[in-house]
Amino acid sequence: MPPSRSSRPTQRDIAELAGVSITTVSHVVNGTRAVAEETKLAVLRAIEQTGYTGDAIARSLVTGGTRSIGVAISLIANPYFALLIQAIEREAALAGYTVLLADTHDTVDTERETVRTLRSRRVDGLLITPSPGDGSVIGELVSLDVPTVLIDRLSTRTDVDQVGAENIQSTSALTAHLASLGHQRIGMISGTAGLSTSEERILGYRLGLGRSGLTWSEDLVACGQSSQAGGALALSTLLALPSPPTALVVANDTMMVGVLHELRNRGLRAGIDLPVVVYDDVEWADLVDPPLTTMAQPIDEIGTQAVRLLLARINDPARKAQTMRIPPTLRHRASCGCALVHSH
Repeated sequence: MPPSRSSRPTQRDIAELAGVSITTVSHVVNGTRAVAEETKLAVLRAIEQTGYTGDAIARSLVTGGTRSIGVAISLIANPYFALLIQAIEREAALAGYTVLLADTHDTVDTERETVRTLRSRRVDGLLITPSPGDGSVIGELVSLDVPTVLIDRLSTRTDVDQVGAENIQSTSALTAHLASLGHQRIGMISGTAGLSTSEERILGYRLGLGRSGLTWSEDLVACGQSSQAGGALALSTLLALPSPPTALVVANDTMMVGVLHELRNRGLRAGIDLPVVVYDDVEWADLVDPPLTTMAQPIDEIGTQAVRLLLARINDPARKAQTMRIPPTLRHRASCGCALVHSH
């Protein structure tokens, strides 16, 4: 007989009712070892009879879902990702889902382990910002029919749902804006090599130059490794050129911090000594002097749509894969040098 409802059922109660060992119950609940189908069914029946709710995994064995989604993301020191996670958690909560967060450290090996960990928790689906390099993790998830949405860093795959900001045309617009002010040597500080966002923004920069009748020069692009220190070092590299750039496109806000520090260390000012624009927008962008001209990503919408795409995939596994590119918004301030141009 099931235990009294006044006392919380335990794995021992399940083991006795199913006629198996506690170890076997643990293997069924945690998926740590293959168990004979007949034995597994006996354990599941016992779980259902007792109303055992020792953890979300046990519930999922009976209900078929944990009402949770996993988020495998690189928790690097970038305000963008913190805001993105907030948007994801808010939308998931509205749908009655909890979020399990895992840090990929932006390496394929760690990403693979975090995905396995999240799957062992029996999440109903996964949101992933892919690490640079091998795409085998995504390929494996797709082949196993695990509901998955790529977020922020999109691929050329057509068999997986994806949502992120539009990078190419928007970076082209930033570049063309500087060209319209008369700059002919426009430099770029790009993000970590191998990331789709980095490659797309470089492509947008080159497109903007071409549309403005300017020639691309490899010397005018320096990789800032998507970090503050990298941004500062990249600026130093560009300023050391025999003919340095007269204006600059920075590919994310973290590197922009490094650029601002390096300019200050050199006694230079953004927008006056070196006009700069940046892809990304942070809450302090209009507080620095001069305020930054930015391309603001629609972070809330990206997080919201990512969760909605994932839930749609969970509810309809056969639906056609969808890729969403959400356009960012130009926030025109003074760091591009417009204030100086207009004053003359």
